Amino acid sequence: MRYLVGLLVLVLVGMIPSRTQAQDPQFSQFYAAPLYLNPGFAGTTPYIRAGANFRSQWPSLDAQFTTYSFYADYYLEDYNSGLGLLVTADKEGLANLTSTSVGLQYAYELRLTDRITFRPGFQVAYVLRDINFDRLTFGDQFDETGFISPSTAETFNTGENVGFVDFSFGGLLFSKNFWLGIATHHLNTPNQSLLDGNSELPIKYSIHSGYRLPLPAGPGHKGFNRDGKERSITPNFQYKRQGEFDQLEIGTYLTLEPIVFGAWFRGVPGQNFEGIQDRESIILLVGLTADNLNIGYSFDYTISDLDIASGGAHEISISYRFPPDPRRPPKSVRQIPCPKF
Repeated sequence: MRYLVGLLVLVLVGMIPSRTQAQDPQFSQFYAAPLYLNPGFAGTTPYIRAGANFRSQWPSLDAQFTTYSFYADYYLEDYNSGLGLLVTADKEGLANLTSTSVGLQYAYELRLTDRITFRPGFQVAYVLRDINFDRLTFGDQFDETGFISPSTAETFNTGENVGFVDFSFGGLLFSKNFWLGIATHHLNTPNQSLLDGNSELPIKYSIHSGYRLPLPAGPGHKGFNRDGKERSITPNFQYKRQGEFDQLEIGTYLTLEPIVFGAWFRGVPGQNFEGIQDRESIILLVGLTADNLNIGYSFDYTISDLDIASGGAHEISISYRFPPDPRRPPKSVRQIPCPKF
């Protein structure tokens, strides 16, 4: 187990690039967006699963970011395989720079030992990007008095868009209570420029892991009470790097079904950029799980120099697992112990 974990980490760190020009949208509830996090999550339940995510970041600023995501996946019992569909739309800033991605995923479940399972997965996506230059103001629209003219001599191909194919890969290694995942997105570094020239989308690398600690739940019960409700604490983290930018999220879940609480710190302790400490936000979560339905809400309290006047970030997640056909009970599928939010 230690050698497999070490190999995965060395591969990840050794492939990290040194430059970047852009960053991907993010979700604070990263495990509530499993297919966005890692293609290896495709088909990780023995049922049909569908979910949606919404994030509004810095709503008090004109430079706000709004992200929507929808996913669905299914486990093919006879082939030890998972299939997934992921649709993501992201709108950035005053000019409404919009990116829409539609991806198909495949993952294979491989049992390495009696306790350890490995799930490699990959994604092929098509991405469409567009921007509205008409909402921007340029230098020739200002005069010496500060007056803004309604017209500019600048010309752009506003209304046009660019599309490209995008490839990603990921893997998950897990046991009953532990999991480790790595993912590499934009392996082909596609050109995303809306104008003439080349603007490569840099590869994003991420590593995510955690461990579920069962809690005492009454005499003779640990991890689940007598009604089968989970009682656990789950420390976890996610580290991402895209070119010269990196980010760490570290925290824990407290699961007292049907309620789940979570708290994380986002930033890289001890790291600073031109004297500014790398600390972005404190994330707080509350979730509700009932039967096959999960609903979560989280808030990012900004602690960087941008401060809470930016409005922080609000995020909502919802997922549902469709009950299996009672005429065909599902085969034994090893469940990944990571949380639902």
